[in-house]
Amino acid sequence: MKAAPALRDLARRLSLGRAVLTLYHRPVGLVRQSIAEGGPWEQRRTEMGRREMMEAARVLPPFDPPAVDLGARVVFLSGAQYWYQTLFCFASLQWHVSERVTPVIHDDGTLAEETRALLRRVVPWVEFIDCALVNERLDRLLPAASYPSLRDRRLKYFHLRKLTDIHVCASGWTLVMDSDMLCFRRPDALLAWFRRPHATFMQDVHKSYGYSDELMSALATGLLPERVNVGLYAVHSPSIDWDRVEHNCRRQIEQEGPHYLQEQALTALVLSGFDAKPLPEADYVVMPSLAEGRAPRAAFHHYVAQSKRSYFQHGWRHVVKLLEAGHDAPCSFAVDP
Repeated sequence: MKAAPALRDLARRLSLGRAVLTLYHRPVGLVRQSIAEGGPWEQRRTEMGRREMMEAARVLPPFDPPAVDLGARVVFLSGAQYWYQTLFCFASLQWHVSERVTPVIHDDGTLAEETRALLRRVVPWVEFIDCALVNERLDRLLPAASYPSLRDRRLKYFHLRKLTDIHVCASGWTLVMDSDMLCFRRPDALLAWFRRPHATFMQDVHKSYGYSDELMSALATGLLPERVNVGLYAVHSPSIDWDRVEHNCRRQIEQEGPHYLQEQALTALVLSGFDAKPLPEADYVVMPSLAEGRAPRAAFHHYVAQSKRSYFQHGWRHVVKLLEAGHDAPCSFAVDP
């Protein structure tokens, strides 16, 4: 393992950084990824499962709009690449809830009318937030002259839009979910949240912020949550201090550079000012094992990293069985269980 740093140093001296990345580090990374995902054969099965999931989304049974609408909403950022995952995620949640939950889908710029129709066929009451509305809100509430770091980073780093775009368009408590999640049984903590909204988050398997503990602690406005995973979290959008978010974004980049996990880090810093409470880890599982994927016990899974194997080979198939079977008495969040 010591050869890699020495090779990088030599590459810098010889101006061979890009060549070394291409000829050494990238192939090594692909091999490690293949091993983590079960090897080439399992990777092929996973990709086949992904394609089957996309086709299954086109023929999911449509929901009848639940008659009782108490204003529950869940927000996604989605587009052409993820629409079928968004649909499966929401359908698996609504199946477990008797009242109407409205999916609010922010268009990432690729959500064509044909794709919207596929979503609307299954969930007729779905709402879409167009890019034009988002851009108007950004220019009015987060103008580039006052928020240069956020606006510049948002253009280069897609994930940040899940923080900026969603919350500048929200008027109250906002429950944000990633598309690559599935619900398998009564989500008690979420039902309680719909009754009494509060700041909350899903817990990651380990701390994944991409920035040093020293910097994160210095930027936090309260107690920094240990393991925020942005697959599922809630916050009161109008109370977000965007001046502080701009400051934190700029400081992170200036001191330690941009990072793939910066959106998660910035969201954790936002939640540090809200006394956010974690969701029960046993019921809201990040990166479920293959065994858990085959026979889910948790209420929710968030399929990150190598757990895509569980997701595409097994997870969505459980949801299809639920939707096709139907049920007599889904759970209500209107009353305490």
